[in-house]
Amino acid sequence: MNAVNAPAAPAVYRTSLPLPQRRQGKVRDIYSIPARNGLPGRVVIIATDRISAFDVVMPTPVPGKGRLLTEISIRWFEFIRERGLIGDHVISTSPRDLEGLSPHDREMLEGRLMIGRAAKVVPIEFVARGYLAGSGWVEYQQTGSVCGIKLPSGLRECERLPEPIFTPATKAEVGHDENIDFDAAVARVGRSTMERLRDVTLEVYRTALDYAAERGIIIADTKFEFGWALDEENRPTDEIILIDEVLTPDSSRFWPADEYEPGRGQRSFDKQYLRDYLLTLVKAGKWDKSPPGPELPDDIVRNTLLRYAEARERLFG
Repeated sequence: MNAVNAPAAPAVYRTSLPLPQRRQGKVRDIYSIPARNGLPGRVVIIATDRISAFDVVMPTPVPGKGRLLTEISIRWFEFIRERGLIGDHVISTSPRDLEGLSPHDREMLEGRLMIGRAAKVVPIEFVARGYLAGSGWVEYQQTGSVCGIKLPSGLRECERLPEPIFTPATKAEVGHDENIDFDAAVARVGRSTMERLRDVTLEVYRTALDYAAERGIIIADTKFEFGWALDEENRPTDEIILIDEVLTPDSSRFWPADEYEPGRGQRSFDKQYLRDYLLTLVKAGKWDKSPPGPELPDDIVRNTLLRYAEARERLFG
């Protein structure tokens, strides 16, 4: 029984656990457990059923979305680890490994939890692009380049690039990340770190691209986050690990390969379906892309979840 046809569990919109240092992102609730008793600190990452678009969190949850995102991420972490591409932050996905939780909390966290190694985040978004879409397409139309990388003239929207390219971005606390060129990223974190993580980003992307292609999915682009693992005294080590989520429909563009056609936008297995619906509200003057977001109709919620579920099924069965 898949996640969409299984009996519906209550949506998780927000958590309030007896754990320290709670932070809330657009989709994830994050708690930080400090280093103690000679053990390094840990990060508790909970994928809620919130969904955001245009940098606005919608008031309507998508029940089950957090579990789907977590499963996809964990499967990809295992895939990357098995191939020896880079280490990652995942320690456990079991609520039983957290102290002080009630049975209700443990049940609520099942399937949507990652306990990870604490890390000092590298303050760059590491983006790999194999196709010309999104902000890359917008920039190419204006300059013929993406993040300072000159591309052949005459490329169409969503066209496959001759080779995947690395296009870093700044990590924005609020609003959109900003594309930057490689030298600007080097100025922030150093050349050796950027060169190493550029190579890792492209290697992981190419490996995942080939795997997904065999299963009928095009990964048009994706972004990764990395961090320096912390030791038992909360100091950064030299070990850089892959953190946060990886290769999910929230951090990537997934397109069905059998429908792919350059020169137009593509149907996708991510929240583009939701964005398209919201754009009809914007066009009708019913929403202006500012908070609060509009309540979502049941069919939009259901069909959004179906796209996430189809991506999971195609990739991992």
